Amino acid sequence: MTYSRIKYGIVVVAVILAMGVVLGCKKQPAIGGQNTDNIEQKTDSNGVKDNNSPPSAKPAVPKAALNDIIRSATTWEPAFTEWYGKDAPDFAVMDINDKKHTLGEYKGKTVMLVFWATWCGPCVAEIPHIIELRKEIGEDKLVILGISYTDPRNTPERIRNFVAANPVINYPVTATSPATMPKPYNLINGIPCSFFIAPDGKIKLATEGLIPLPQMKAIVEAER
Repeated sequence: MTYSRIKYGIVVVAVILAMGVVLGCKKQPAIGGQNTDNIEQKTDSNGVKDNNSPPSAKPAVPKAALNDIIRSATTWEPAFTEWYGKDAPDFAVMDINDKKHTLGEYKGKTVMLVFWATWCGPCVAEIPHIIELRKEIGEDKLVILGISYTDPRNTPERIRNFVAANPVINYPVTATSPATMPKPYNLINGIPCSFFIAPDGKIKLATEGLIPLPQMKAIVEAER
């Protein structure tokens, strides 16, 4: 099957207009979903930071409260609320480049786990936001790990081909069976689904639906 290239902006507008509120895809989508093999990174020249300005010239921007960020959401909603403040269960996965990742090794940093699939239009539309987030916040502060659960429509081969066709993806991606993951990660029913884990290893927030870049960044920086 040949899949057409989907531009990021078209996907976001089409999904939001068609659904009103983007709350992602369910694990068992209807046959004949969107073609999502390729993405195009969105760039914004207005977002370039002025690194020549002295720190004293920039007033401090207060961090948004997590509850305020949640209340402002229109394309996503909180999920797995009963897990907030609890230790995030550890796990070990191999990414598509055969590098092992364990959650425990990233303690001391904020971790964003993004659960997605190649057949999920909102998941693909969210990827450019994640790419920009990776550019804006360094790996010394934020770990991003894309976790794609395998199924007949989302095979390891298809996941690898998707990433190979989109070299702008700048964070590790895994092709993993949900059977290898502990709760609550193996209970995910709607995607994209993200878990934000604080540096102390506790779950700060879990979300279901497409998160725009400004809110991703605000969640990462927000205090619990």
